[in-house]
Amino acid sequence: MSQANAHLSSGLKELIRRPYFWGVIAIALLLLVNSIKDPTYLAISYNATTGSLVGNIIDILRAAAPIAMISVGMCLVIATAGIDLSVGSVMAVAGAISMEFLASAGTSPAAALGALGLALLLGAALGAVNAVLVSVVGLQPFISTLVLMLAGRGLAKVITGGQNTAASNELFRWLANGYVLGIPVVFVLAVLIVILVGLLVRRSALGLMIEAIGMDPRAARLAGVNRRGLLFAVYIASGTLAAVAGIFATASVMTVDVSNTGYQLEMDAILAVVIGGTSLAGGKFNITGAAIGALLIATLDKTVVFLGVSSSATPAFKAIVIVVLCLLQSERIQALFRSRRSRQPEQRVDAPKEAVAA
Repeated sequence: MSQANAHLSSGLKELIRRPYFWGVIAIALLLLVNSIKDPTYLAISYNATTGSLVGNIIDILRAAAPIAMISVGMCLVIATAGIDLSVGSVMAVAGAISMEFLASAGTSPAAALGALGLALLLGAALGAVNAVLVSVVGLQPFISTLVLMLAGRGLAKVITGGQNTAASNELFRWLANGYVLGIPVVFVLAVLIVILVGLLVRRSALGLMIEAIGMDPRAARLAGVNRRGLLFAVYIASGTLAAVAGIFATASVMTVDVSNTGYQLEMDAILAVVIGGTSLAGGKFNITGAAIGALLIATLDKTVVFLGVSSSATPAFKAIVIVVLCLLQSERIQALFRSRRSRQPEQRVDAPKEAVAA
């Protein structure tokens, strides 16, 4: 029995040390707060007409999908000690090119597949532009991606002629609004992509090489790691995943708003990555943590709306939650908690000795 308790205690300690543990706790607390306000908040019902599950939880899962996509790409880039500020603009460009293509190509499934392929290709190309500026030209990642962040929306406006383009295509709309076994397709696709990327970087040497160039580029180069090739890989992956997020965001309403599609989502992606335990200094990264961070950001956004927090106070509300979460993840704060727990048994043991001496 004591061995079982020891194993349980060690397992719990190991779980608490995981970076995304507090993210899961924060999600649970936010859902609890919403449930206190409305006891039916977590209820999920089945809509027989559409064959879908309906409820606030389903809405959160749907909203988390595009954030998860850009967060996974951002996680890989940050692991190389870089940053990608252009993901929101790439979302707008991907949405713009897909809507323009569908507006002229029609409503056939082939047109939907063409729009999807064109958006992904353009997202990968924009990611390659970032990679060239960082790895070939030698610009700082912050500056390189800031350039595309500013130029991307201009490119989206050029593609759409400065208009919010709308189109109609049932297959394309289904990607964001359809259901599989009652679960939103957009969330299922996001989970599959996260799993595939996670398996790719953790079941091969790719993840270790990415971490190596983030920790010590010189040592990685001496070990034979192709830094330039890896930078191309991660920035192209980030651009492609941002294009996927742009498709999700655009297909839900079948309209691209070049000014608002993906607006400031790069900040949400960075926050999700940090919440997931990836250091902005580069090195070790956590794909699972980034996905959980994306789910937390979506839950937080929905909670702000549900609680009726005013738009002017929303940034402060989000900041407080995220700062508290980051503090709980801090090694210094966790060490303080551990030291306090270790002192408590000593106090309980010393008390009887004092009593005997008296």
